[in-house]
Amino acid sequence: MTARAEGQGGARHVLGISAFYHDSAACLVRDGRLVAASQEERFSRVRFDASFPLRAIQSCLEIAGIQANQLDAVAFYEKPLLRFDRAIAQFVHVWPRGRRSFVDTASSWMSERLRLDGILRQELGYRGPIYFGAHHESHAASAFYPSPFEEAAIITVDGVGEWTTNTIGHGRDQTFSLLEEVRFPHSLGLLYAAVTEYLGFEILSDEYKVMGLAPFGEPRLAAAIRDQLIDLRDDGSYRLDLSYFRYVEGEHSVDVRRFEQLFGGPVRRSDEPLGERHADVAASLQLVLEEALLAQARHAHARTGSKNLVMAGGVALNCVANGRILREGPFEQIWIQPAAGDSGGAVGAALLATHRVLGGHRAVAADDGMQGALLGPSYERAEADKAVAEAGLVSTPFADDLLDQEVARRLSRGEVVGWFQGRMEFGPRALGSRSILADPRPAAAQQRVNERIKFREGFRPFGPAVLAERTRDWFELDAESPYMLLVAPVAAARRLPPDPAAGERRGLGRLGAPVSTIPAVTHVDGSARIQTADERRNPRFFRLLTAFERETGCPVVLNTSFNLRGEPIVCTPADAIRTFLASEMEALVLGSLLVDRPAGPPRPLPPPPARPLTRAETSRFGRDFSLVFLLLTAFLAYRRSEFALPAGVVAALFVLVTALFPASFAPFVRAWRPLGQKVSRALGAVLLGGVHLLVVGFVALLRGRKKPPWPVISRGRAEGYWEPWEAPRGGPDRMY
Repeated sequence: MTARAEGQGGARHVLGISAFYHDSAACLVRDGRLVAASQEERFSRVRFDASFPLRAIQSCLEIAGIQANQLDAVAFYEKPLLRFDRAIAQFVHVWPRGRRSFVDTASSWMSERLRLDGILRQELGYRGPIYFGAHHESHAASAFYPSPFEEAAIITVDGVGEWTTNTIGHGRDQTFSLLEEVRFPHSLGLLYAAVTEYLGFEILSDEYKVMGLAPFGEPRLAAAIRDQLIDLRDDGSYRLDLSYFRYVEGEHSVDVRRFEQLFGGPVRRSDEPLGERHADVAASLQLVLEEALLAQARHAHARTGSKNLVMAGGVALNCVANGRILREGPFEQIWIQPAAGDSGGAVGAALLATHRVLGGHRAVAADDGMQGALLGPSYERAEADKAVAEAGLVSTPFADDLLDQEVARRLSRGEVVGWFQGRMEFGPRALGSRSILADPRPAAAQQRVNERIKFREGFRPFGPAVLAERTRDWFELDAESPYMLLVAPVAAARRLPPDPAAGERRGLGRLGAPVSTIPAVTHVDGSARIQTADERRNPRFFRLLTAFERETGCPVVLNTSFNLRGEPIVCTPADAIRTFLASEMEALVLGSLLVDRPAGPPRPLPPPPARPLTRAETSRFGRDFSLVFLLLTAFLAYRRSEFALPAGVVAALFVLVTALFPASFAPFVRAWRPLGQKVSRALGAVLLGGVHLLVVGFVALLRGRKKPPWPVISRGRAEGYWEPWEAPRGGPDRMY
């Protein structure tokens, strides 16, 4: 892996971390400028990995060319104790329900969230200051500070942070402030997640599938959602009717019976085919979300008077809603953080610490401060050569211009090409460094890439990457969209008249009449999720698109992430080769190397490599076994056995050897870990179940059946539901 160290001098380095919920990540900020950022899933090969992002941190430090002891600060993306306060309030309110969720939550808190300082010291040897930004302040910082605006309105919207789910704010120059908020359990993100669960998809990961399903349906149920699920006000504020939901209890998102009555059918099983009713539910939910975000945009504009808008939070990844805000909202320009979800919280936390605590200076970049999101590691030619050789493949080296020409020719012939170049993208989108590419003009390309390359649902859309200067010729978009976060209609000149014989709409995953001249990247409603490629952010990808336009006259390629269903985007050349061989791609480009597909069927994707053991896991192994032998020694000594002394010696040796030579015990640790985890979970379930029954129950009985610790729906209320932003009580160095 290439470490791109820069001259450090008196530079100040801040490490940002998000972890322990989903999509853990790390970033490194030097004097207010992003140097590196990566998600842990790319290294562990576990999708949405929530564990402590040790390998992502190590990658960021290597890219920056520094050691952990050279960091000036570490920043975490939320206030753990404030979040814990909310969790306890939930469990007290719903007791005696929620036991299983309490056990899982309390286990996580005791083993991870409340031990962040100890984990940093143990894994990195870091002993400097640790700062904590409130969850939505981290989102707001990740949107405002890297944006190309000196002044902007801010909207953050997601499932839930500590207590906050949605904010309106305003930033200018070096600072920003949050002005208003909506608080848990009222949440657009949790509403979207609940319907995602009803439709048979995974929450916290598959919400984008609901957005992709929506154009196949009609919003016939939007009125029912407005009448029954959400009280949405003109200013974009809202409250939910909690009798339809179960996420407060932590077990599931929905009350199954009430949702089935509302939507006129049973909850969909994950293996059940999608039908018209499911598409109508998705379309209805999507429309209500768009209405809410449009209303919030108008309210933010009225409150701040700004002509610019920045957005972050998981819901800000809804590019259909973003497109409507750009077209129909009051702002002249909008900018969305490309890693808008929790991974981007690491960026926000680092920038918060830089500007609020260390007194950093904000330099506004003409494009933006995310540098095309190309913030991950890159790999040298030697590493690509090694991966090709180990896989038993043959590669052909090319000069850059000749490689572009060759790939453009192959794409024009209908081949699908894996494209691996330069630094890895940060965030959920592949933007031309870890991409699968195809010609967007054949209608069959969309179905083929879905079903035979990515092995996913046939209805899923693909995004077009278009040369930035040619955007208006192909799409009705008068703005840059470098991060594939805006949806816009295909230009009228590129649309096709409907074919009555074939039908105006494609069925779910089935080919019908093309709706444009680039049907593989055009959704059934004539829209597309657009990436504009420019030479500043990704010159390598820009040159490939230029070569494809020379070859075909079309400046657009189908661009989708380089991964198969259920796995993260590839990180290393070896990851790219494993994924290439497990699919039906015809060719793979690794830097300057072109690899052709070998004969034979796709090879099954091998399991991810074993995760390296952390120091904490090794020391825990030594502690556990030392305790076993110490207990055995005490028992034997009590029985006056001659084996007492040998058992004590073994216990002492375990402590000494595991401390001095932890790597030598790796095989034993790996063998013990599954059993140890099962024993630990079983004991924890018993102990924490007792705590839930006795302690939480005692508090719940003392509290009585008073009103819940959050606002309830009030449909007769005249004004909106925005509340003044409630800043955390503790300072930036406090966990609450």
